[in-house]
Amino acid sequence: MRRITTAVGVVLLLLSAVAPAAGFAGAMGTAGAADAASAQELDCEFPVTATDASGHEVTVDSEPERVVTLNPSAAQTMWEIGAREKVVGVSQFAGFLEGSDSREVVTSGNPSTVNTEQVISLDPDLVLAPNTIDNETATQLRNAGVTVYRFDRAASIEDIYEKTRVVGGLSGACEGADATVSEMRDRVETVEAAVEGQDRPSVYFAMGGGYTAGPDTFVGQVVERAGGDNIAADADTSNPYPQLSAEFVVEQDPEYVVVPVQPERMGNDSESYVPEDSAVRNTTAWEEGNVVVVDTNHISQPAPRVVEPMTQLAQAFHPDAYADANATTTTPGTTDAATTTATTDAGTTAAPTTADAGDSGTTVPGFGVGAAVVAVLGAVLFARR
Repeated sequence: MRRITTAVGVVLLLLSAVAPAAGFAGAMGTAGAADAASAQELDCEFPVTATDASGHEVTVDSEPERVVTLNPSAAQTMWEIGAREKVVGVSQFAGFLEGSDSREVVTSGNPSTVNTEQVISLDPDLVLAPNTIDNETATQLRNAGVTVYRFDRAASIEDIYEKTRVVGGLSGACEGADATVSEMRDRVETVEAAVEGQDRPSVYFAMGGGYTAGPDTFVGQVVERAGGDNIAADADTSNPYPQLSAEFVVEQDPEYVVVPVQPERMGNDSESYVPEDSAVRNTTAWEEGNVVVVDTNHISQPAPRVVEPMTQLAQAFHPDAYADANATTTTPGTTDAATTTATTDAGTTAAPTTADAGDSGTTVPGFGVGAAVVAVLGAVLFARR
């Protein structure tokens, strides 16, 4: 039970971060809105000033050489934009990133707490903090002369685009950030084109204990843009990550169930990740074997790799349409980037009933975060959101 409770808190923390505060793109000399900003290349000129999610005006005087990331999505973003060599400190949940074991771990516990003295000892030029890091911690670091940028909760794929550009602009990796966002957009557009006009199966994203991702979350958008109808859209709740009753799940009768699983737990039949007492076993998804296992590192973190499960789900929900779309858009002698990544990268699979995806190490048996989510949800949401 202790293991399950810990995992629940981790996933909720991951899901709650991160999107940039509005206005950063304008400070970089580009448009402020995510769509407008993404249409222009970033210009890494220092000093740069931006207002973060806590309303703090953050100024980075010169290109950072030492960066500390306090959550795994910020670290993942630094890796993806080609700035990993600048990272000197990471959270305890960034171990899935290649080479992260050579960085100092500066957080511990659940909810995750920051060892401020350790962060300060690393002498960082910049600290990237999620919204789950409280203002008191950020203030302690700032009082010690550390530059801290706090992100807001990511609620959409566009938020992830913009957050990637913010990280690139602050860290001096503008070219890498632009290229990464461009690749992400290409992948998303490929998926959307493939599923356009297709019948949309009903989908339940099963976090554990009945909890799921609502439509106004980046996870919900992954499901929708992959061509599925999120059953949480019909739930009477304003919570972005609501708890659905077993009766509601059975009544909605989802045609697909998506289960995030840790990488070290992968390799079993996908249906083995559904608990014996789960309401899912009374749905069409279970009867037809439509249990899709995805990488928690990718699906639960608002960072560039979120396009991996989106591609995987599109292939699971609409295999023929996805294959046809890519067959018509791939020229002889080339390979479609989305298909190549989805079938060769660790942690992804095109088959809806296989379990060879990877994960963040933040979920537990069952639905990835475990049945004890009820015990910690209130504390996490109250203290961290």
